[in-house]
Amino acid sequence: MINLDLLYEKKHIFGFFSHQLNYPEKLTFHPDMWNEYVTEDAAGYEDLQLYWETMQTYSLDEIQEMYTYTFDFQKDATLFMTYVKFADSKERGQTLAQLKVLYEMFGLEMPDEELSDLLPLMCEFIYAAEWKGDPRAQQSFTMLLAVIEDGSYFLMKALEKYESPWLHLIRALRETCKSCIQREVSAND
Repeated sequence: MINLDLLYEKKHIFGFFSHQLNYPEKLTFHPDMWNEYVTEDAAGYEDLQLYWETMQTYSLDEIQEMYTYTFDFQKDATLFMTYVKFADSKERGQTLAQLKVLYEMFGLEMPDEELSDLLPLMCEFIYAAEWKGDPRAQQSFTMLLAVIEDGSYFLMKALEKYESPWLHLIRALRETCKSCIQREVSAND
């Protein structure tokens, strides 16, 4: 079960994930980006730091080229979290529809040209949405994080294969999500 209070405390870092997973621009790797979003106590901090330091060694043109090669031309390294598992099946369509309803329920107007399982969009939603006190939040965010967990696993494996610097970012994202899972306490604890 997702601990919504923990997720809310960590929502700021999802802004960083969203920026870093969108197509790279000049400001994506500006030091202010790191300083604004990342703290030393962030889950997966070591991976975040390794990702950031690695990206600082490339020019913007090189990063854009790597981004396009990785996320646009490698089918298994897609940023669409349900694609690898469901491709274009009916199940994927249902999940996309559920995600779109979830976003709208919490006030996010989704652009018509975007699919709702795009990882940067999902991270932006967690960062921007206000769900405190909403009785629908537990079920909604449990589903959202399950889609991220499932899809990011396949993405992580593909990024390992391609030795991509984004691997460290995805590992940090997965650690952040895991850190928001409430562990069940047994009666003997």
